[in-house]
Amino acid sequence: MLLQLSAAECDRLIVPRSTSQRLPLTERLIGAYTSANGREPTRGDVESWDKSIPVVVKALLETGRGEVEVQVEVDLPHTNSAVDLVLCGRHPGTGSDSYLAIELKQVRHATVDSACPIAVDLGFGDGKHKLHPVRQIQRYCDYMVRYLAHLQEDPERLKGVALLHNARDAGVEALFKLPESNHGFLYTLDDMERFRQLLVGRFAPASGKPAAEALRRARRYPLLKVTDIARQRSVKNGGLELLDEQYVAFDRISRHLEKTAPLTGLKVGLFYEPTPTGSTSVAEPKRVYILRGGPGSGKSAVALQLQRVFNQKGHEAVLASGSHAYTETLREITSSTARRGEVAQKKALARRLYRYFNSFADAPPDSVEVLICDEAHRMRRNSTHRYTRKEVRDDDRPQATELIRAAKVPVFLLDDHQSIRPDEVGTARYLKEVAESMGCRVEVTDLSGTFRAGGSLRFRSWVQQLLGLDDSDPVSWEPDGRMTLTVADSPEQMERFIQERGLEGMTARITAGFCWPWSPPAGHTLVNDVQIGDWHRPWNVKPEHTVPHAPRSDVWATDARGIGQIGCVYTAQTFEYDWNGVIIGPDLLYRDGAFRVSRTASEDGAFDRGIDDAMVTRCIRNAYHVLLTRGVVGTVLYAVDPATHNALRELIPGTIGMQHYDGAEPRLTAEGSHLPPAHRRRRG
Repeated sequence: MLLQLSAAECDRLIVPRSTSQRLPLTERLIGAYTSANGREPTRGDVESWDKSIPVVVKALLETGRGEVEVQVEVDLPHTNSAVDLVLCGRHPGTGSDSYLAIELKQVRHATVDSACPIAVDLGFGDGKHKLHPVRQIQRYCDYMVRYLAHLQEDPERLKGVALLHNARDAGVEALFKLPESNHGFLYTLDDMERFRQLLVGRFAPASGKPAAEALRRARRYPLLKVTDIARQRSVKNGGLELLDEQYVAFDRISRHLEKTAPLTGLKVGLFYEPTPTGSTSVAEPKRVYILRGGPGSGKSAVALQLQRVFNQKGHEAVLASGSHAYTETLREITSSTARRGEVAQKKALARRLYRYFNSFADAPPDSVEVLICDEAHRMRRNSTHRYTRKEVRDDDRPQATELIRAAKVPVFLLDDHQSIRPDEVGTARYLKEVAESMGCRVEVTDLSGTFRAGGSLRFRSWVQQLLGLDDSDPVSWEPDGRMTLTVADSPEQMERFIQERGLEGMTARITAGFCWPWSPPAGHTLVNDVQIGDWHRPWNVKPEHTVPHAPRSDVWATDARGIGQIGCVYTAQTFEYDWNGVIIGPDLLYRDGAFRVSRTASEDGAFDRGIDDAMVTRCIRNAYHVLLTRGVVGTVLYAVDPATHNALRELIPGTIGMQHYDGAEPRLTAEGSHLPPAHRRRRG
């Protein structure tokens, strides 16, 4: 939240000054935004603060509601999304806390996409469709109720509106076709009297500070992780609340499937309309959907939500991946729901629903209704492997071609910076070229938000700059209040910190760059391969082995026993945990102001002599991009190379240290001294 003031206090800040083009309120918000985000706000944000907030403030004052509290840019828990305004006060009838979430739009005209009624053109001139303002505020309100205990206790406390205060009804007539709800009503310039009546009906002429404080201090429920969403695939009202681009992409794919349902004999969804008798339909080109987003942008959430919804409609959708850990985890979750006597059936269902990219080489064309390819950046050039029959081993057909051919509706979800092996080719550009060469229509959607790292876009950008993924130099980390980033003095200190977070009930893991051998178990014991000085620990169990008292490799990230081993990129990718410890090995060194890759320090068998240095560099940078972005609450770093570790200390102000709390025993926290033990001045 950038600012909270009463409407009366805001009134004094919306009086124009001759010395500035902006209102005092706007200047204050620009300063707060820049301080919190490390960059200046967009022109659209500034215009909204300068032109839209005064409309709401004046409406409150005109109705005698000057004591209502106005919260500006209210963060949604765990994300980078924010509600423009939340008004806080006391309900005139019940006396309970009352809230009104408002999404402000300055548009004057709007049109709706004929193929998707929640995708709208708001006249910004960028050619991009946005989420319908009413659906946007509905999703925001649903999300707030889901994650804020104070609202979940009584959902009637919250109401939502989209306020298009410059638009006349006639200019946005198409927007009124979307059904409204308590979490989403549409108001225009023609409706300002009704809007004022709404304010009177929601707020008493009394102080809104207690309600605002209750909302600000509300307990936040933890973010659903990928595995949580998978477990809710058959639960009513389960799954994840999709926001903004996530929801638009989800809805477009859903409606396209419904449109193709008559061709498949399946009646899917609420909008299915049978083809009239005697009519003929012209077959359209196959449509391929590509959803591209960075770590934590909700790609897997959309994938699982798509599959969940289609399955609930009696419609089987297959989710494919190139990740062993991800696929086997999803299979195990499905199998674990089996009742007595159903185990074999559930396992067969799990194998059918969750498959690997290379299992569609012989699939007949259009034999899969919906094929959702998650982690598509791990797609290989082709599907040949050591078990491939000799007669087809030389087939050079791209794996992408097999997947597109096998599905009526293919969906790919990927991150252009998460391919970690030389033969992984999955990028949006590559898939688009392959699909178009097959005569398909391609839709690419960018998921710009983030649901990880506390919703910190700053952290995501900082990691990319640190690793040189966006052609820029590393910069110092400036805390934004969303994500905790800190440096450990030693691997022992990191381990103790991570173990303590686990004892507090959080999920926590340590991963490392692939710079140590990965040995098979010695009998029933894991080998302590990862050695740094006197400290040594084992990698997680290799995929082809099992060891007592340690989880299999595919469930290392989700089994509580995984905290006792060091994870590698192959077992960590896709998953997330609250606290993320990362050991940067000697394959990534800080030299001359930038991180350089040292391929000779890598123990990854994928980098044989036939792989050029440029490819190895790309894969190792991408691997650390994966490792550094697994944390939901915080990330702790340690570098084996002294010069690299010192560089991290220069770039990151936070360190781990011993802290005392109210006379209790000291414990490690992420707010320790900024100097390592060897450099602290000793008294006496």
